[in-house]
Amino acid sequence: MINSTLTYPAPRVELTGQHLVAHAGLSTLGSLLNALNFRALCEDRFSQFVPTAARHRPGKLLADLTLMLAAGGEQACDTDILRTSAGVFGPVASEATVSRFMGRIKTMPQAFAYGYQTMSKILRTKLWDAAGKRNPAKRATRLKPLIIDIDATLVQVHSDKQGAAGNYKGGYGFAPMVASVDYGHGCGTGEVLAVLLRPGNKGANSAKDHIEVLSQALAVLPDDLYQEDGTLHGERILVRTDSAGASREFLNHLESLGIQFSTSYSMPVIKEREIGWISEKKYWEPATDQQGKQLPDVWVVDATAVLKLKDYPPNTRVYVRAEPLHSGAKATLFDTDGNRITAFLTNSPYYVIPELDRRHRARGRCENRIKSLKHAGLNKLPYWDFAANQAWALLAALAVNLLAWMQLVALPAGHEAGIWDLKRWRYRLFSIAGKLVSSGRQARLLLPESATETGLIMLIADACRALHQRWRQGQLAA
Repeated sequence: MINSTLTYPAPRVELTGQHLVAHAGLSTLGSLLNALNFRALCEDRFSQFVPTAARHRPGKLLADLTLMLAAGGEQACDTDILRTSAGVFGPVASEATVSRFMGRIKTMPQAFAYGYQTMSKILRTKLWDAAGKRNPAKRATRLKPLIIDIDATLVQVHSDKQGAAGNYKGGYGFAPMVASVDYGHGCGTGEVLAVLLRPGNKGANSAKDHIEVLSQALAVLPDDLYQEDGTLHGERILVRTDSAGASREFLNHLESLGIQFSTSYSMPVIKEREIGWISEKKYWEPATDQQGKQLPDVWVVDATAVLKLKDYPPNTRVYVRAEPLHSGAKATLFDTDGNRITAFLTNSPYYVIPELDRRHRARGRCENRIKSLKHAGLNKLPYWDFAANQAWALLAALAVNLLAWMQLVALPAGHEAGIWDLKRWRYRLFSIAGKLVSSGRQARLLLPESATETGLIMLIADACRALHQRWRQGQLAA
């Protein structure tokens, strides 16, 4: 008899009565929620959405949905990944209970939005204070402001939902606008401040929507960015957008708040002599990459004197960037001498041109935050009602933020996991299985020593335990 070589080992499959835990790595996020006293905070903000005598309280419902989204779930029934491990995640509400909870949100969407907004501000204040020297609000100055990125994206749906509409790409669904914080290069992934769900046919260049999502974002910033009389420290904040945010209405609104801006700019049709001036490289400065290294054949210049701006805020300047066309790129009217010509506007008090260009080019990092937000549930809006899907989008933002906050307060500066995206956390840490045992009336979660990133789990667990004790003792401001 000839034995064939198997592709994989084939151990015999049997059932056991042992308490095995799938997704044991998710306990790290659970530990952070426990340290934050999340359940009590939600009880204060969302108790009107559940009956008084209900067994499943709003804090546990929201925490379960958030952990489920962080683990890769896409709808309420996916909380089954937590229900099978009650020893670690506790009792989990049924899908019907969650549906009733979301149904009450549909009747009081503004109350839920306000509750989420105030809860988010409290959590952010508490966690940013715990970050110490890495506190984004404390680090923000006039010359190195806190950067808020605003960008729109498309979410496709495959069934009729309230508010869904066709978009300019021929798809059908929604066009949410997202405001997020950029911690800066090497300081973490950043977090989401606000998600404004919009029909798919809404334009990305709507000044009204930019103002609305910015207002929601500013409302959840810690008090460190406000004066004692409640006035915003606008000079310590910079709003960064693509060309959709370059409308005069929006930029003048930012000017009225004292906020700095850096926004891409679609240049108008310019005269031939101005194109010729752009080609004169003697006026230009070499551009740098995100590490400060000079880029070959890439140049930037202050073109305010040539490209006249009208009705824009005072002190608005326009900078032009020239770089070689990428392979296969199609040249436009402005792409002279084989260079791609782009521009951006800013009112920043900082005048080092390559640094202004480098800072604006870092706007691409907001695409990674939007990608993680979609992986956390924004890409699969499960309800027909628009208000319920808006609430779902906010829960997706909370899932992304929990991870960003954990990176900020539970990991030391420079740790390699501090820049991991959501999907990497899922596959390297959240998916680790464990075994629940009990001895001396104390439950313990056992993890295999050979599993990936078990050392990281222990590091986070110890950090969350220390934070919990310090907050209980009042050693960190709430």
